[in-house]
Amino acid sequence: MGLARGLELIRAGAYFDAHEELEDEWRDAPSAERDFLQGLVHVAVAWHHAERGNRPGCERQLEKAARRLGPYAPAHRGVDVATVLAEVAGARARVASGSLALPPPRF
Repeated sequence: MGLARGLELIRAGAYFDAHEELEDEWRDAPSAERDFLQGLVHVAVAWHHAERGNRPGCERQLEKAARRLGPYAPAHRGVDVATVLAEVAGARARVASGSLALPPPRF
């Protein structure tokens, strides 16, 4: 339930709540799943930081998300990780250009 609910919350733009839900899932996950779940937590937190105007925090979270999710591409546990990574890359480029106006991630 935690993964599905966390993704649902990200899609709804409830990034802080998504982070909480996914973090709960991460705590109980086997070690092979932890980086995947933590990568999704980083996605949620990056968008949360962007909304709050925290550019350094957003940049750090996007970098961590890309690093943790990369090994799970192209897909894992029903998540199109390649699409998530493309969203993260797009967000990184937008933030690097000086904008924190991130469109909601699509996945």
